[in-house]
Formats: sequence, C-alpha cells, structure tokens
Amino acid sequence: EVQLVESGGGLVQAGGSLRLSCVASGFAFDDYAIGWFRQAPGKEREVVSCINSGRTATEYAEFVKGRFIISSDNDKSTVYLQMNGLKPEDTAVYYCAVGPRYCGGPVAFYDHWGPGTQVTVSS
Repeated sequence: EVQLVESGGGLVQAGGSLRLSCVASGFAFDDYAIGWFRQAPGKEREVVSCINSGRTATEYAEFVKGRFIISSDNDKSTVYLQMNGLKPEDTAVYYCAVGPRYCGGPVAFYDHWGPGTQVTVSS
C-alpha cells in the first residue's frame, strides 16, 4: 500500500524556520517525483515545491524561491522541505504527494496524499 506521512509542522514566529518531513512507503521511492503542496483556509491547494524522480532536479513556486529548500534521503524514503524566512501568509496545511516522473504538472497529476501537517506563522 502506498503511504505518505508528513510531520514537522507547528507554530513559529515570522522569520523563523521549520523542516517538514514526508516519509514514503509502498512503492519504488526513487522512480517518482514527490511534491509539497499547501492549502490555506478558503483557498485552493497549490504547489510549493517538487523533486523529480532520480532526485536530480527541483522546482519551486515563485512565492517560496530563495526561502524553501526541498531535499531527499533515498535511504530513508523521505523528502524534506526546509522552510526559512517564514511569513504569516505561509500559514496552511502542508501536504506531500506522489507525482509522475518529472515535476511541473498541476496538482491533479499527484496522488496518494498524506494527511498533512499544519504550519502556523504568527506575526
């Protein structure tokens, strides 16, 4: 059974940092892209970052470029999202999901969503 579980969320002050983890199981981890997404109350789910299969390329949404870093530990089947310089507008539930081999597709291209982890940034 394919399963992804996120962790690492919490409450942080503006300017602070958090590191999210996405632990995957039940599939060939390195054969698929893994994406991070977020959804704030009343808003649609949006792509935050993605790392492709083979872990050779990454992509970031404009609103997190220079602040967030996605990385992978294949031995642990885990993808991380290091979030620095957090802003109140980063407050959302953050999810990871399995995508096709390469990044760049819309949210609908991803599947096997984790339950999410709440990130709250206070001003």
